[in-house]
Amino acid sequence: MSPSDAFAQVSVPTVVSTLWRKGFRNPLLRGPRPLNPTSVRFVGRAVTVRTIAVREDLLEAQQRGERPNLQAEAVARVGAGDVLVVGMGGENRTAFMGDIMTTHLLAKGAAGAVLDGGVSDAAAISEIPFPVFCTGNAATPLTSHRLVVEIDCPIDCAGVPVLPGDVIMGDANGVVAIPAHLASELAETCAERELLEEFVIERVRAGAPLEGTYPPDEATLAAFRDWRSDAGR
Repeated sequence: MSPSDAFAQVSVPTVVSTLWRKGFRNPLLRGPRPLNPTSVRFVGRAVTVRTIAVREDLLEAQQRGERPNLQAEAVARVGAGDVLVVGMGGENRTAFMGDIMTTHLLAKGAAGAVLDGGVSDAAAISEIPFPVFCTGNAATPLTSHRLVVEIDCPIDCAGVPVLPGDVIMGDANGVVAIPAHLASELAETCAERELLEEFVIERVRAGAPLEGTYPPDEATLAAFRDWRSDAGR
């Protein structure tokens, strides 16, 4: 099973708590929320976009064609299975993308989009079966307040460092950034943790006392191993 397949079967809180135990204290993107409540689960490789506040000379150079339109290039660079991650510094007075770009990403097979800023046409995007997590809704174009200055570089998104190629995962609980070099190991650990919690919940539901069941003591862990072996999990 690939890391992406494994992460698709676990929850964001499980990933966050597992990263915490490995010493990563800040992997959860606080702020971005899903626009479509029926399209929230995703996992994929980060294509990162860094924006800065508009500076007039840079904007004028872009309008004259002397500076590339990196916003369009960023969207074009996103491929199947990728997650577009845009650092906007929390700017909600402008939009990086709207329903047309969202539809384009869906058609390309992208996994999702995460922005710590605004989108346009949020109502229309909420009807598209594509995970978009953002922090606001605005009708003004991006260049009213922000400029894209770099693609596939380290960024800050919602207070979390995201590097190109990191695994980005989202569900109804939020979005987590997973360092690429830990993805395979973490996927296996998280899948194991989800199984353990499934077992613990069954025991608690059946009336087991919380003490010794959660957190599991050695007797509970031994029972879990037997349960897992009997079920062929």
